[in-house]
Amino acid sequence: MERYDPRAIEPKWQRIWAESGIYRVDLSRAKRPFYNLVEFPYPSAEALHVGHVYTYSGADTYGRYRRLRGDDVFEPIGFDAFGIHSENHALRVGRHPMELTVENTERYERQMKELGTLFDWTHTVDTSRPEYYRWTQWVFLQLFKAGLAYRAKAPVNWCPSCLTVLANEQVVGGLCERCDTAVVQKEMEQWFLRITAYADRLLEGHAKADFPATTVTLQRNWIGRSEGAEIAFRAEAGPEIRVFTTRPDTLFGATYLVLAPEHPIVAQVTTPDRRAAVAAYAEQARTKRELERVAAEREKTGVFTGGYAINPANGERIPIWVADYVLMGYGTGAIMAVPAHDERDYAFARAHALPIRVVIAAPTPAEVPGAYTGEGVLVNSGPFDGMPSQEARAAITAWLQERGQGRPAVTYRLRDWLISRQRYWGPPIPIVYCDRCGIVPVPEEELPVRLPYVADYRPTGGGASPLAAVPEFVHTTCPQCGGPARRETDVSDTFLDSAWYFLRYPSSHRDDVAFDPELTRKWLPVDLYAGGIEHSTLHHLYARFITMALHDLGYLPFEEPFKKLRLHGLIIKDGAKMSKSRGNVVNPDEYIRRYGADTLRLYLLFLGPYEEGGDFSDAGIRGITRFLNRV
Repeated sequence: MERYDPRAIEPKWQRIWAESGIYRVDLSRAKRPFYNLVEFPYPSAEALHVGHVYTYSGADTYGRYRRLRGDDVFEPIGFDAFGIHSENHALRVGRHPMELTVENTERYERQMKELGTLFDWTHTVDTSRPEYYRWTQWVFLQLFKAGLAYRAKAPVNWCPSCLTVLANEQVVGGLCERCDTAVVQKEMEQWFLRITAYADRLLEGHAKADFPATTVTLQRNWIGRSEGAEIAFRAEAGPEIRVFTTRPDTLFGATYLVLAPEHPIVAQVTTPDRRAAVAAYAEQARTKRELERVAAEREKTGVFTGGYAINPANGERIPIWVADYVLMGYGTGAIMAVPAHDERDYAFARAHALPIRVVIAAPTPAEVPGAYTGEGVLVNSGPFDGMPSQEARAAITAWLQERGQGRPAVTYRLRDWLISRQRYWGPPIPIVYCDRCGIVPVPEEELPVRLPYVADYRPTGGGASPLAAVPEFVHTTCPQCGGPARRETDVSDTFLDSAWYFLRYPSSHRDDVAFDPELTRKWLPVDLYAGGIEHSTLHHLYARFITMALHDLGYLPFEEPFKKLRLHGLIIKDGAKMSKSRGNVVNPDEYIRRYGADTLRLYLLFLGPYEEGGDFSDAGIRGITRFLNRV
């Protein structure tokens, strides 16, 4: 028997497949449509790595299985070419992203074709091409017209290395998810998408799709729905202070209030003799990372404002403090501190000699002093003494509501999606500013607002995009009054590009609509989507939000984008995560030349369950070669 020679066999059959169009699907005539999708790559490196091959091999194998069962399998691919990742790569190698991205996508396409996948290249998309980002801008305009896109001044996450703002989801452990630089807070005017309006539907939608339990848990925790009460404390000076708590049963034990340093009423409740100290503390807090501020083990710092508020439960006069362990982005930015029943409040009270009052009796006496955070029976709580915690939560909330001092409330960890970026490589946000008309959307017939070629595209660091230095781009006329106007110079986040790309694939041949109604109804939602767990609180969540919004606006007949989501595992090398610094990055080109694409794909799939990944070894792949020579 002749030996298996992939260098002779694979190019021959890949050429035949390409010429015959064997993987092209007639989307209109398909009888049994099956949309098999894998996340498209960032062309932000020299080439694909073996992790990409693993992802594509698993999804492609399932697509082949469905094809053998008689399904019309649509398996498109494209390039997530815009964004910080591609721009940073261009900066590192000293090239312009407009030129480098074209080269990289061509190289990626060659590599993917050599893998022998089912990809249908007649329906590809590239997020950096005007024919694609025209529709990204169109999506933004639909959200803007519906009140789901808005501009606001707010404290934002700023990466001093990438020189741009980041969405909350792009900050991991207080660091930029792209470059691992410590993120700082800045107050800036930015564009947001109102994802919080969909918080409950994003939670409820998990029941309508087949998602891994890990993804569901990550998204639920990120959305962070909490039920409790909003309680009003009357300040002796300044407006009332509203706090959110999940434990209204502990209200009688609130012995002080704490405001986030950024809270807008800090100045109003601070007495003249305390202003300098409070201002200095607030300035110091602005330099700290969020993760550092909320770390349980760090010393609880704070400053007394000199002001007091009245506890609505018992009429007690309690001091108002400012402390950095309270964040403006969570709840109301103010808390009622119950040191006997909250560990952080307990540590703060001990550090600053504040009173500690027990109002929940623990079932058994504590062996060591500290906060008791569990359930129990109320004590020192007036008419609610003897009531179990759970019953008391509802009773005290109702009591406060009758007196106009509180109400049931729900709060979320999720914050609106910040999409504006002070960078070059992205779709310009289609908005103009007119002194007479205000904020004006660019008319749809004028899309795309093209990204101009800018020789020096380096981020400025001054809070403005490099586009702000291009007069011919900035200066325009107002679509409403015809007077002079200025273009928005920020570009939108790359995750907006990818939040809808799967909707575009079947309609990529249409230049008159974003989504062909008949093809969209026939092929979507996606039947199977293979992706990475790292996107659970980023891309997957954003895609669900955008799909729901477009459904509500009448453009889509479904609310959930994916019927089934599957996560792939991580490929490591010699027991360690692959990285250039370790010198253990596996370039698939080298292995395809030596062993062939079928050998590489088969080896990767034999490593173990798809969702777990495995440890790549040269000895293992040689074993697959011996196996194929016996087949």
